[in-house]
Amino acid sequence: MRSDWFLHNWMYAGFLAGLFLLAVAPVFAAAVGLPLLLVYLQLPVYMLHQLEEHYDDRFRKFVNDLLAGGREVLSTPAVVVVNVVGVWVVILIALYLARFVGLGLGLIAIYLTLVNALVHVVGAVVQRRYNPGLATAVVLFLPVGLYALMVVSATPGVTTTDHVVGLAVAILIHVAIAAHIRQRMAGLSAA
Repeated sequence: MRSDWFLHNWMYAGFLAGLFLLAVAPVFAAAVGLPLLLVYLQLPVYMLHQLEEHYDDRFRKFVNDLLAGGREVLSTPAVVVVNVVGVWVVILIALYLARFVGLGLGLIAIYLTLVNALVHVVGAVVQRRYNPGLATAVVLFLPVGLYALMVVSATPGVTTTDHVVGLAVAILIHVAIAAHIRQRMAGLSAA
């Protein structure tokens, strides 16, 4: 097996993992209840979304074509770090925080999903065209994310601070991605 297999196939592995995570969700639900289940579901839903977004390197190519005329402002390793660390690991941490610290910290995962959906939808409206990931952002992220937001928000003990932290983390992750791309664009312009 090639040493860079994961760089080019992470989204397929994530999709399969997402299906398995969905398959165990009913067992998980019986043990933890609806609010925590909805935090948990953000991960498999995101993994399904990532297949639409990234198969055949679609999103990276889309960003590079749109912003840099095909030059590489978004590299394959950066895409993997963003999606594995910035999504999978962040949602896993949010799930642990929701379970062991306070349910409201699960809003990190929920807002991450909703902010990403908003980015896809606004991008499509502004550009007047499809962008990789738009379909699952609309069909999965919006209904699952909004329902999760309503249920978790209505749970006793969830505070405004939890909402601020959740939204801030989600926005900061997306801002970090944009800053990375801007930095790479500036580097290309200087070269």
